[in-house]
Amino acid sequence: MKRVFYFLPVLMLSASITGFSSPLPKGEKPVRNIILMIGDGMGTSQIYAGFTVNRGHLNLERIKNIGFSKTYSTSYVTDSGAGGTALATGHKTYNGAIGVDAAGNPVKSILEWAEEKGKATGMVATCAITHATPASFISHQASRNDYEIIAADFLKTDIDVFIGGGLNHFKKRKDGVDLTASLRQKGYSVAFNIDEIKKLQQGPVAGLLDSVHEPRWLDGRGNLLTESVHEAIRLLSSDKDGFFLMIEGSQIDWGGHSNDINYIATEMVDFDKAIGEVLDFAEKNGETLVIVTADHETGGLGLNGGNLETGEIQAGFTTKDHTGVMVPVFSFGPFSGKFSGIQENTDIFYKMLDAFGFDNKK
Repeated sequence: MKRVFYFLPVLMLSASITGFSSPLPKGEKPVRNIILMIGDGMGTSQIYAGFTVNRGHLNLERIKNIGFSKTYSTSYVTDSGAGGTALATGHKTYNGAIGVDAAGNPVKSILEWAEEKGKATGMVATCAITHATPASFISHQASRNDYEIIAADFLKTDIDVFIGGGLNHFKKRKDGVDLTASLRQKGYSVAFNIDEIKKLQQGPVAGLLDSVHEPRWLDGRGNLLTESVHEAIRLLSSDKDGFFLMIEGSQIDWGGHSNDINYIATEMVDFDKAIGEVLDFAEKNGETLVIVTADHETGGLGLNGGNLETGEIQAGFTTKDHTGVMVPVFSFGPFSGKFSGIQENTDIFYKMLDAFGFDNKK
């Protein structure tokens, strides 16, 4: 069949793709804490796949404020570096970049804003903590693939807690430098499993749980993500000024790249368990904004059939790469209504600034 492409005239100029922070509405208090949860590669089909294998239930259903995010970078289809950078810094950039704008200039992330304002900060991921999405919140590099440089960038920050894979990028490096020793010299407790983290009473904590990345849930990761999230919140909550925490369900994306529906669905359910942990905390705390979104969709996943009683899914894919579709934005807690509707991915950064009461013009 012949493919025909129609190029329609632009009828209206769109708003700028970068925003600005505006003062909080009169009488509205800044939030104390923000927890940003990123399901890498998580579109609506990935969510419904998790819903199906979990026999018709997800913690995500507890969130009533829902919008959508436009994910394009300077290209029509983003990668995780540019997608993560948009969420972290409010700037569209080129694919492969982390923490820099389209001209290659470093731009400050929401995590760095929170640090500067005296809040505790943390990250948890089910991949190497040096991978594109978490790196976008902590590093400013032209290439997401400079893992050892990114690992060294952690020492340039005062992040209080980070838990994920990537131990080799800190310990078995080409330059021979053992960054775990450098972290200890800076005051970090360096832990290599979750049980060691559970014994710690205060941060800063570097949890490096695997040589390159954490294993798949299918290969026995168990409840490591939810436990890591619980410990991160416990450690960060002791800061009287509040905290910012980014949590990534990293391997939903990897299942999409593999066109493996079982991989996708089990990683989605595992991420949803962590969402439940976060929502339980936020409900009790009352001063925490929770945002659950994605950097992009991966795989062009379509669900062609299934059974909610057995958890069976019939799936199809259009690609082994990312797609350009919008992704959902779920928000819970104070200020959550601001995240409804269709928005640029960069808007999420500026709305987080607003929620914290940070004025980016200063």
